[in-house]
Amino acid sequence: MHISLHIHGAAGTVTGSCYRLVTPGGDLLVDCGMFQGPKSLRSLNYRHFPFEASTIEAVLLTHAHIDHTGLFPKLAVAGFRGKAWTTEASRDLLHWLLPDAGAIQEGDVDRLNRRNSRRGEPPVAPIYTRVDAEASLSLLAGQRYDTWFEPLKGVRARLRNAGHILGSAFIEMEVDARPRPVRFVFSGDIGPREKALQPDPSIPAPCDIVLLESTYGNRPRPRPTEAERRTLLGRELSDALKAGGNVIVPVFAVERTQEILDDIARLKRDGEIGAVPVFLDSPLAGRTTEVFRRHRRALDRGPDRPAFTGGDFRLIETVEQSKAIGRIHGGAVILAGSGMCEAGRVKHHLKDHLWRPDSTVLFVGYQAPGTLGALIRDGAARVRIHGEEINVKARIRAIDTYSGHADRDELVEWARPLLPTLGSALLVHGEPDAAQGLSEALFAAGLDRSFMTMPELDQAFDIEFHDDRWHAVPSQTAAVPRMPAAQASAQRDWHNDYAAALLDLRSALQQESDDRRRQQLLNEVRRLIDSHRVGVGNGSKRETMMSRS
Repeated sequence: MHISLHIHGAAGTVTGSCYRLVTPGGDLLVDCGMFQGPKSLRSLNYRHFPFEASTIEAVLLTHAHIDHTGLFPKLAVAGFRGKAWTTEASRDLLHWLLPDAGAIQEGDVDRLNRRNSRRGEPPVAPIYTRVDAEASLSLLAGQRYDTWFEPLKGVRARLRNAGHILGSAFIEMEVDARPRPVRFVFSGDIGPREKALQPDPSIPAPCDIVLLESTYGNRPRPRPTEAERRTLLGRELSDALKAGGNVIVPVFAVERTQEILDDIARLKRDGEIGAVPVFLDSPLAGRTTEVFRRHRRALDRGPDRPAFTGGDFRLIETVEQSKAIGRIHGGAVILAGSGMCEAGRVKHHLKDHLWRPDSTVLFVGYQAPGTLGALIRDGAARVRIHGEEINVKARIRAIDTYSGHADRDELVEWARPLLPTLGSALLVHGEPDAAQGLSEALFAAGLDRSFMTMPELDQAFDIEFHDDRWHAVPSQTAAVPRMPAAQASAQRDWHNDYAAALLDLRSALQQESDDRRRQQLLNEVRRLIDSHRVGVGNGSKRETMMSRS
């Protein structure tokens, strides 16, 4: 009898959550998420899975966010034919999120292929299409919270409320083994206490092995009350509108949009902001808001309390309507997807507004390293959007009171009931500094350092019993990882630096006093490139001679 655990995502990075558990009763996945961030990391989405999809007999999805579910249609296309278990609310959200993700793939690839055609480069195919995503929906199975079920023979599981977004869950699992079953907890994403719309996370039962997210594992965050959070948002919106321009708010279609809409509605009702028009430029966010309405009894606001309404909210459906908003140059709040500015209509609004000093971009969510949102938030003077160079002159603001993730202290408190029985804690879903910070906090809470591991991408662990505990022991027969650990966790890659270098070169050329000096600068760049080519050529020759010898 052999049980092993394989870490295929969210290792040294926040996105791409995917864990494969090999049991005597078959193989299952927990999550099948898409990588987001630098292009090098996103390239993993296009590569083959490091396992045969047809050998996976069941999938358990912790929640609907694309970094936890976005490659599920690809898994189905590759041959998965089992059930994918998730909460009923997550299933209903995925009914909209996955086809939308497929449409985004098709749109992005269409633009890229037009560019490749002009460059004489071969076309590329999308990761999957909208049709592929729609077909995968038939594999989803809804499951209630706190109810044990058997996804595989010899495996019992139940979904517990994680307090992160609507329908989010952490997973408790038992796998038959000797001398006793192995108890796992997969945290998914744990929400903070007193979140805007969600109840506090449930308390986990004791286990042997926990996979614990560490997104904010190295820092505590301010914990404002509901009124304080709403007042902060109102102040930011008021100041932005006084500056004269529009307010662009990049939002995620699930949870963040609904939280912001609910708070703006209350700010209007209480007279803290005027009758400003609020545009929700995301058909997806409009549809997911309807899912929130259907599942209102699951929200912390109670079944009878109005939510997501307040007058003067305008859902923008068509591209023509979205373009019309671009002709409004002041006095409006525009909520647009995506939250990290990597796709969707928000990129068009950023092109329209980043260069305007009276406009404001207000970030209200996490920005993964290497994303356009992170570059803007961190102070980039210029960015490239759809191949165009844009000077950043707008007011850039950020508030962290809407985070869907528990901070360091909340993660430790959530995990505290697990510490007495743990054999292994695998710190995942976080950048290296965040995971290391959580490791130190767990040690201070009483967990032995030898019980903690920060896995690398595609690392495998054998589940072994000794010292009266089950442990996750690094396997000596693991496959070669798809990407080195340092590259997987890098906050920037050469694509980011290439874009920055192009912008810097253009700026340097513009600042030169005359064409002669501009030509000298270009000649220096060419000499550097030519010398590099010679060096590469000589290196190749040396390698060829050494291989022949």
